[in-house]
Amino acid sequence: MKTSQAAAATLSTDLTIYEAMAAFRDGTLTSTALVEACLRRIEEGKHLNAFVTVDAAGALKAAAQADGERAAGRPGKPLAGIPIVVKDNIHAAGLPCTAGSPALADFVPEQDAPTLQKLRDAGAIVLGKTNMNELAFGATGYNPSFNTGSMVGVRNAYDSERIAGGSSSGSAVAMGARMALAALGTDTGGSMRIPCALNGCASLRPSSGRYQRLGTIPISTSRDTVGPMAQCMSDVALLDALITDDYALPSVALAGLRLGIPAEFWTRLDEETRECAEAALATLREHGVTLIHIPDAGLFDLNQPIGFPVVIHEARVGMQAYLREQGPGISIEAMVEKINSPDVKTIYQQWVLPGKTPTPQGMVEVAPLYEAAEQRGRDALKQRYQTLYESLSIDALAFPTTTIVAPLARPEVNEPENFEGLIRNTEPAASAGLACIQLPVGLGRRSGLPVGLELDAPAGSDRRLLAIGIAIESVLGRIAPA
Repeated sequence: MKTSQAAAATLSTDLTIYEAMAAFRDGTLTSTALVEACLRRIEEGKHLNAFVTVDAAGALKAAAQADGERAAGRPGKPLAGIPIVVKDNIHAAGLPCTAGSPALADFVPEQDAPTLQKLRDAGAIVLGKTNMNELAFGATGYNPSFNTGSMVGVRNAYDSERIAGGSSSGSAVAMGARMALAALGTDTGGSMRIPCALNGCASLRPSSGRYQRLGTIPISTSRDTVGPMAQCMSDVALLDALITDDYALPSVALAGLRLGIPAEFWTRLDEETRECAEAALATLREHGVTLIHIPDAGLFDLNQPIGFPVVIHEARVGMQAYLREQGPGISIEAMVEKINSPDVKTIYQQWVLPGKTPTPQGMVEVAPLYEAAEQRGRDALKQRYQTLYESLSIDALAFPTTTIVAPLARPEVNEPENFEGLIRNTEPAASAGLACIQLPVGLGRRSGLPVGLELDAPAGSDRRLLAIGIAIESVLGRIAPA
């Protein structure tokens, strides 16, 4: 089948990986046509600032090769000809890896990160590198660098006047705006789950240690993880299988599934988030899911002394090692000098470099707090999760991923309440290293903005959790694209 630019212009990119692969096989679609259509969507959505680098020539060359191999009857790879995007703190050979910062703008890795290499080996085509909060510090997508003339940075796929969420902002926007069929992001405290919730796509934060961290610009080495993002849970499960070589996907029936509903994660929700999330639970209950109310989970209190001390302490040690061993070889001080985002620069200058962290009593040395978090705090949090799972016989905890739909972008205003509403629910599981999924469950009745539901399951249960997500999605359905 020959491709024309006119055909590419009218081709829908609202396809799952499975749908695209089926169309490739039956001859109704070529990879070249799909890549051209995605590139057109990227051009049409330039105002969303989703990309730092677009590799149109490289993507079209790879698409033509995939089409040629298919026409020659060669055995197809699982992702042969599928266009994906990659967060710009993950190494992609031959493309700049900036982590959203001018400080790293000239750094071009020679090799893919192992996670990306697995997807390329499976036939995936990289369209480009996606924009993000600078150095992955943030939950909004605000960043004055790269393709934008304002502090807003990346814009929401459903409403460009609203934030994208972060820090995997561009990857989630590319999904919501149907600029690609899949993406890689990273998650430290919610950086994949938050933007996916605000842009209507699905993701997996893998259990701690499930994915290799090599070739990823770090924040917190004990909490960072690469993870897959896609249009549906089945595609997320496919990407996870290809990255890990773990293809087992257990059968899950909704009847008999037990989900814990921790009350503290359901407080201070905005009206649209509550409506959509509660409607999703009602539908699940109708399909036989048992919901276990948990009035006193206590997870927020246990996580409170862990989050900031761990991130601030590990940010310096991890970044120094990365710059020396994998990055451009500059010092962390030289990197900080060129940070462009005022808030991120302040974090590094006042917290990370001097090894201090803010507390209600003022700035204090972070090292003793880090030691306490590592020696006692994290174990206590993990044990509490395990107690909840075992004593209540629950498969996962369920709650709104964010407490609010995407707020209006107002970077000139200090918005601690918005930040709290974005990251509050996602952070405890990151500290505990659990398996987490985010799936879209509806659009706000008045705003039309996406609402997400998160499920957290015991570490190591990633494949079962993905199967649960697929089962839930089968009854809730997929939301309309942006």
